[in-house]
Amino acid sequence: MPYLSEIQHRSVLEPSGKVAGRLADVAVMPKEQFPAVQWAVLAAEDGERVIPWSALIAEVTHFRLRTNPATIAPTTLPPDALCLGRDLLDKQIVDTHGAKVVRVNDLQLEETSGQLRLVGADVGLRGLLRRIGAEGAAERLVGIVGRKLPRGIIPWHLVEPLEAAQPSVRLTVPSAQLALLHPADLADLVEEMSADERRAVFEQLDVETAAEALSEIEPEMQAAIVADLDEERAADILDEMAPDEAADLLQDLPEHRREELIELMQEEEGSDVEELMAYPEDSAGGMMTTDFVALPREIDAAAAIDRLRVLKPDPELAYYLYVVDAEGRLDGVVSLRDLVVADPTTPLTKIMSAQVLKVEAHTDKEEVASLIAKYDLLAVPVVDARRTLLGTVTVDDVVELILPRGWKKKSLRSIAR
Repeated sequence: MPYLSEIQHRSVLEPSGKVAGRLADVAVMPKEQFPAVQWAVLAAEDGERVIPWSALIAEVTHFRLRTNPATIAPTTLPPDALCLGRDLLDKQIVDTHGAKVVRVNDLQLEETSGQLRLVGADVGLRGLLRRIGAEGAAERLVGIVGRKLPRGIIPWHLVEPLEAAQPSVRLTVPSAQLALLHPADLADLVEEMSADERRAVFEQLDVETAAEALSEIEPEMQAAIVADLDEERAADILDEMAPDEAADLLQDLPEHRREELIELMQEEEGSDVEELMAYPEDSAGGMMTTDFVALPREIDAAAAIDRLRVLKPDPELAYYLYVVDAEGRLDGVVSLRDLVVADPTTPLTKIMSAQVLKVEAHTDKEEVASLIAKYDLLAVPVVDARRTLLGTVTVDDVVELILPRGWKKKSLRSIAR
């Protein structure tokens, strides 16, 4: 089966045998799983010309026009057409199976029912060698030691074109498959991309996936991505992030950009973020999240479980369930296990532990990290001087203070899997 490198630059002859030019490129409409080649870009002495692919006949070493060039009506490529050489060769694609960014070295074509179709992207060494005419020699060389050149073909139905903000920059990304990746894997991929490619990915991901992936990216890059996005889109993503993560990210943005985004966020989320940003970054208040589960002390076990069904908290928020009085003051803590196995009519105050390790909002972050490490806690509640529950600091908020620099992401991702 042919590859683009094997037909690109071949001579194109007129019916009489006169050279009309050379095949500069071929183009497809990327709407089918394996799109058909519909146009040829002919490079002649007077410039490039687009003609229907059906106007060409493939011969052994060249192409021949079916009719005289003068009888072929001029054609213009649709705006969303892909020129395989111009738009795909040497561009990056995301291999969702290997969770990595790879470069397109060649494009695999196949003749089916008289129609040439794009069927795969060659991202292996073979593609690169083929383009410089060295594939055969390399294959013979490795054959001497009983090896074979590996093939690196990604089927085209796993790849979808995605145009970046600037027309000259294109990235082919399997967007449907991207959303299925673990956020940590998606973050790894994004960190390998250029700024334009990162923006393109975050513009087309659903908001929830974008927020989860952004949370996994290094802080400096987080700020750069948000700074490049449209304000409305950036605010939507911030709404989906945990308040403490959104606050940390916004702290790294210029003040005017920060204020604009908070203004565009939903009222409750924006208010939570502003509240967190009021605390010093190196304090418990600056590290805490306002997402936690607080249960009123007056209810029993059955009512508490009913409330959890309504709240549907994220799993990481159910590490500890905090018990508060009518004024929101912290009275105790209960584990989900103890709540589930308790008699439904048991008052919450009989199940909870009143001995709660807690910190005040202005406690230094090093002291918070030490407390979590010493007592092997998954989270510690943060209170004010009146014992009002303000938020919690979770273990992932302080792990970078406990582990050597650079291990934070690696450690958390191992836990996540």
